[in-house]
Amino acid sequence: MTGNTKSTYKLRPMERSDLDAVLPWFQDVEDLARFDRTTRVPLNQAHAEEWWKDAFAAPDASRQCWFVVESSAGQVVGLAGLDSISSINRDAVVAVFVDKAVRRSGVGIRAAALLLDLAFRQLGLNRITSYYRLDNHHSRDLVAKIGCQIEGTMRQAWFAEGQFHDMVVVGILRDDWMAHREVLGQELDAKTVVSLGPTDCAAWSWPPKIADN
Repeated sequence: MTGNTKSTYKLRPMERSDLDAVLPWFQDVEDLARFDRTTRVPLNQAHAEEWWKDAFAAPDASRQCWFVVESSAGQVVGLAGLDSISSINRDAVVAVFVDKAVRRSGVGIRAAALLLDLAFRQLGLNRITSYYRLDNHHSRDLVAKIGCQIEGTMRQAWFAEGQFHDMVVVGILRDDWMAHREVLGQELDAKTVVSLGPTDCAAWSWPPKIADN
């Protein structure tokens, strides 16, 4: 990316038809074991459909809501979602995954920020939790950037590649995010923008748009 080139992406609800695009990510055993604690073998189409069936069959988004990250060219480059949403405890688990080709490009952090906005400003949640394998520096850096605090380490809780890895638990509260949101918005440039929904909505874009003078 050079000069004033701007890259735009959008978060849109995940559809069954997106499985073809995301399936290769669930067939990369090494990468899968680094980002997913529950899946250890490559998935075929039938397994993937079974794995995601609750996301498509749920009558509403009260328990989970999953999105794909789509480029302006229509290419699916990532997944982002809120899982285990609890209306009683007002919390959820956030997960973000981007294709290797766009890692460290700023897409993941902007998608994660949009999910926190959705969780706290739209769903009325009070807390977001996430987890990562101790040696997963991509996830470590992303959750730190959005303001998550390390709350503990689950020793040897993640088995992969023949050994047990520690798992780090992080969390962020609504008040923490609202205080950190403005700071993060100023830190992120507008050369990469991720928006929620089919239109380029100023209220649901990251970094947040500032009205022209």
